[in-house]
Amino acid sequence: MLIHPNFDPVAIHLGPLAVRWYGLMYLAGFLAGAWAARWRIRTQPWLHWTVEQADNFLTYVVLGVILGGRLGYVLFYKPEYYLFHPWEVVAVWQGGMSFHGGFLGVVLGGWLYARRHQRHWLEVTDFVAPLVTFGLGFGRIGNFINGELPGRVTHLPWGMVFPRYDQLPRHPSQLYEALLEGLVLGTLLMLFSRKPRPLGQMSALFLMVYGAFRILVEFTREPDDFLGLLALNFSMGQWLSLPMVLGGVFLWRWSKKSAIMKGDKQ
Repeated sequence: MLIHPNFDPVAIHLGPLAVRWYGLMYLAGFLAGAWAARWRIRTQPWLHWTVEQADNFLTYVVLGVILGGRLGYVLFYKPEYYLFHPWEVVAVWQGGMSFHGGFLGVVLGGWLYARRHQRHWLEVTDFVAPLVTFGLGFGRIGNFINGELPGRVTHLPWGMVFPRYDQLPRHPSQLYEALLEGLVLGTLLMLFSRKPRPLGQMSALFLMVYGAFRILVEFTREPDDFLGLLALNFSMGQWLSLPMVLGGVFLWRWSKKSAIMKGDKQ
């Protein structure tokens, strides 16, 4: 049995200002994504992106993640609470972000960017799909540092006690998610991007694999205490991920059919 190190969630104290590890992990994810965008632009000329265009688009991504992540948490997880405490919606320092909300925020941001700059929407989502995985991986590491969102009780040798939560050994599900949604999915998408792909295929692969990984890991993750398990003993995270998998399958089939109709055999 392992014991969580019980890190101080504040990384640096600068007078009255507290710089938290979770915020630093978000920053690391954005910086890593920006670096990966430049690498793709340099090594994959068929993308037809410039560094200036990527930097402009990443502004939309950052706003989509923050606004969508917060509003997603409010609407998906605690709508009744925030209905009677609307002033707390902006209190992001108290915690409460939703990946699925952030994902929808990025999708909307991509649509706005595509419309404004006359690009196909799927061309934009194909570009950003591998970059999102950096934020996913670093974000889950931030959850682990904070000792939050622990897994379900387990008696496996690597079961970990999270003292801020309780004294029971639990799955370090934050690390499972960092590994699968960050490292494995990111590596898969970056390798898949090494040659031109039909429009929409990169986005489809992201949806299918992320959704499958999230559904799988949720079986080891403690459900939110204010929600518990829902229909079919699925958590909210699993129910929100299921449409991603189905949408990814549909998009993959559409992408292949569209490529064949255009004579693209890649």
